[in-house]
Amino acid sequence: MPRSPKQRLSHLTNRLHPNTEHVCRPCGDPGPRARSTPAAPACTPCSCARPPSEDHLMKLSRRRPSSAVAAAALALMLPLAACGSSSDTGSGGKTLRVWHYETQDSALSKAWDAAITTFEQTHPGVKVEFERKTFDQIQQSAGMILNSDKAPDVMEYNKGNATAGLLSKQGLLTDLTQVAKDRGWAAKISDSASVPARYNDRGEMGGDKWVGVPNYGEFVLAYYDKDLFAKYGVSVPTDMAGFEDALAKFKAAGVTPLANAGNDHPASHWLYLLALSKADKKWVQDYQTFSGKIDFHGPEWTYAVETYKRWLDKGYFDKNDVGLKGSDMTEQFVSGKRPILVGGNWWFGGFKTDIKDFDWSTAVFPGSKITLGSSGNLWVVPQRSKNKTLAEDFIDITMSPEIQAMIGNNGNVPIAAQPDAITDPKSRELVGQFDQIQKSDGLGYYPDWPAAGYYDVFVSATQNLMNGADAKSVLDEIAAPYEKQAASRQ
Repeated sequence: MPRSPKQRLSHLTNRLHPNTEHVCRPCGDPGPRARSTPAAPACTPCSCARPPSEDHLMKLSRRRPSSAVAAAALALMLPLAACGSSSDTGSGGKTLRVWHYETQDSALSKAWDAAITTFEQTHPGVKVEFERKTFDQIQQSAGMILNSDKAPDVMEYNKGNATAGLLSKQGLLTDLTQVAKDRGWAAKISDSASVPARYNDRGEMGGDKWVGVPNYGEFVLAYYDKDLFAKYGVSVPTDMAGFEDALAKFKAAGVTPLANAGNDHPASHWLYLLALSKADKKWVQDYQTFSGKIDFHGPEWTYAVETYKRWLDKGYFDKNDVGLKGSDMTEQFVSGKRPILVGGNWWFGGFKTDIKDFDWSTAVFPGSKITLGSSGNLWVVPQRSKNKTLAEDFIDITMSPEIQAMIGNNGNVPIAAQPDAITDPKSRELVGQFDQIQKSDGLGYYPDWPAAGYYDVFVSATQNLMNGADAKSVLDEIAAPYEKQAASRQ
């Protein structure tokens, strides 16, 4: 899931020095801790739930020979011996084996710890074997593990065509379509939020078959420094005209209004957000699924690039931000230098912790009914799970009002919580905004999902725009790989 700046640094450290934490429940005794250096993912954009940033740019340093994939798979298998052999693990419906890769003390980890406790209370005599994996271990070795008798009963896995879609196409994931209907999960999740959980026979998102269940969501929204708005007499905008008026007033007062980072996902997210402001849901579906032709010189992308360039020329963005990373952008906002940051809810927890000197608020981006975002990663049930009903029971608990509220109160965005169940005021506001977007079917996903390697193209194109490239050349740059991918499907 997306993380705060401090959590992202910790996450990077964990990925460079991966370890496996094995805990046998209910006894709580730690099993063996295995250290390994698993092969890193090639970081195809659609395979990772997190918008690429610092960890994406680490990909070159983390590539390993293919033999390391086997080592990573072995590291995943070894801890299982701590609680018995494969012949007795999970036999007779007495054991539930759960894997996930969320960092300890994160909102999701806390919620899922509580879900395990609830599961144990409601399933007397059933032992939970929980193993905390690293992101890279599961990313690289899931296919090998799930095709063996070492597969867990339920695990967190990455949404996307190259991950959950691929394993579904290979027959390694249980079809949860009927279960999602019978247990009410499908009714709790909007159509747009369920797209990354549903796949077709080609392993492409948006099909009819549920292969996983998301517990949380993510979306791009506006963050406002209310103190700076008050200081300069600027009104918080409610539409695009008001947003541009606010930008102009700040600039006239000598303040660069927009935080930005050209060498990371934020700048390219701006391009897609501006395109979405001129798009409808059919355009989003056509773009993301190749179900219709996309004209990169049409009104959506043309408006996006030309508006971005106009804002650069007016000084609403600082052209010197071209080399900055996401953490630099958040520092611009946290330090009170930039009054507006438009970015993901993954920054929200860090802001709650780090901002001490001014009042701030969040809002749905006022210029568009559709925003970047999606549901989060998935709980999946491997086809070779020995306890599928128990796995479904566990997923059901994670979708319960109590666990969903816990996710929200700890700073994340639950997929199915009622805002009134969230006690923290800022978190309740955030959850309400996501709920508003879900109800209006306003999740537009991410610009780099359609084609492998597209993330790097968007970063390059946006940097070229910030460095003075003309709109036509930038549109041609982002069109080329997309059109190549579209042609390969015919």
